[in-house]
Amino acid sequence: MSVSLGLMALLFVFAGVMHFVKPAPYIGIMPPWLPHPALLVLLSGIAEVAGGLGVLLPATRVIAGWGLIALLVAVFPANVQMFLDARAKGAGVLWMAAVTARLPLQALLIWWVWRSAVHG
Repeated sequence: MSVSLGLMALLFVFAGVMHFVKPAPYIGIMPPWLPHPALLVLLSGIAEVAGGLGVLLPATRVIAGWGLIALLVAVFPANVQMFLDARAKGAGVLWMAAVTARLPLQALLIWWVWRSAVHG
């Protein structure tokens, strides 16, 4: 197993667990047009943990990688919502920079998963 896969697993498992430990911030960035935000946060947490663990095993790595890519695409609207909410509330320069940087970061995460777990 590569260092990249280990870091990826750690990142996704940690992020997934946080959906259960502190769900409120995740629920708070759900777009208002999505139904059942708390349920969606729990499901995305399960998917992150499963994908993070899945990339560790050669037998499940590719399917877990595709699942994480799908998850990253699926949660992108929440990142956009976080940006829109920050802008609407007149957030400070540093927070606006962080939420703005998070948008292209999704593409980088997708590339990383594809390169390390799917294509690797």
